[in-house]
Amino acid sequence: MATDSGYSTTAHRDTPGNLDCNGDTLTLSGSWTLSHYSVLNRRVTEVQASGATINNIQFDELSRVDTAGAALIARLTGPEQALRFLQNANLPDEQRELLITVAEAMAGAPWQPARKNALLDFLADVGEKVTAIARLLWMLAGFIGQTLATLFYILPRPKRWRITPFVAAVHDTGLNALPIVALLTFLVGAVVAFLGATVLEDFGATIYTVNLVAFSFLREFGVLLAAILLAGRTASSFTAHIGAMKVNEELDAIRTLGLNPVELLVVPRVLAMMVSLPVLTFIGMISGMVGGAAVCALVLDIPPSQFMAIVERDIALKHFLVGIGKAPVFAFLIAVIGCLEGFKVAGSAQSVGEHTTSSVVQSIFMVILLDSIAALFFMEMGW
Repeated sequence: MATDSGYSTTAHRDTPGNLDCNGDTLTLSGSWTLSHYSVLNRRVTEVQASGATINNIQFDELSRVDTAGAALIARLTGPEQALRFLQNANLPDEQRELLITVAEAMAGAPWQPARKNALLDFLADVGEKVTAIARLLWMLAGFIGQTLATLFYILPRPKRWRITPFVAAVHDTGLNALPIVALLTFLVGAVVAFLGATVLEDFGATIYTVNLVAFSFLREFGVLLAAILLAGRTASSFTAHIGAMKVNEELDAIRTLGLNPVELLVVPRVLAMMVSLPVLTFIGMISGMVGGAAVCALVLDIPPSQFMAIVERDIALKHFLVGIGKAPVFAFLIAVIGCLEGFKVAGSAQSVGEHTTSSVVQSIFMVILLDSIAALFFMEMGW
């Protein structure tokens, strides 16, 4: 809002401002305020276009002035020259101070952006990202603790078990995902067998393609592919569902009814994922080995009976246990991350999309990170 300086108790003080050019003297009159800005701006432009030399300004007939009018007066002659004219102008103190302040501000040196230091900018950016990751891990740890506390609270209380949401989540996360997991692992098993046969053929050891396929799917590929598929398919679904509920204020309604959203929405999904992913992992292991066996039978002349005999002879049970043991841990993390991102939705459709994407990325990253750590641990332990 423009700052007004002057009085308006009489009608003549509200008359639009004007300026008369008499030789090299300008006479300002009337009200130089924001309400008359368009007229005054056009008049100032006309005077500047005429190229007249201005050596004096008369302020005696100036009735009112605000910051908009003061800016026009400073622009009329230039702020430096306007300051000289204002030194001896016949003006009320408040008007003089306003005009001088505006002219001084306009006479100041133009703003120059500070020089950027590429190294400091890079370090600041890295620091911000590290802080964001630390904050994310802190929130994830807190949410995991809240989920476990709620889970341990309701486990000894069968009346609080929510069987219907649990069964529905198992159907959605497990049964509906079974075809895509089986197909993908079958194709990856065939690809691994092809690659193994291509490399091992140079050494005359194509028979070890069976060991390669069985070992890789029992320990790594079965659980990893199933977890990545569920991270993209189910974690995003959890985030979108809970996020939409938050946008529609359904979570507030749940709390108003005295219900715990974690108990109602998170625990059934977490338990369903911990049941579904081991089953899908087992299906992925079998499908991957079937894909590898098909390639061995068609390309390497290794019949399925010989394939199974080699697996039974050379592949220990511990490899299956290592792979299947990682499934509940991955399932728990995927479900918790998906639900947490849903609770973090800010209340708009754009936020739902952003957190859905974030949940998929975080879930896949955490699955691969934990799988790498587990592989190193099991290798050091000799398992």
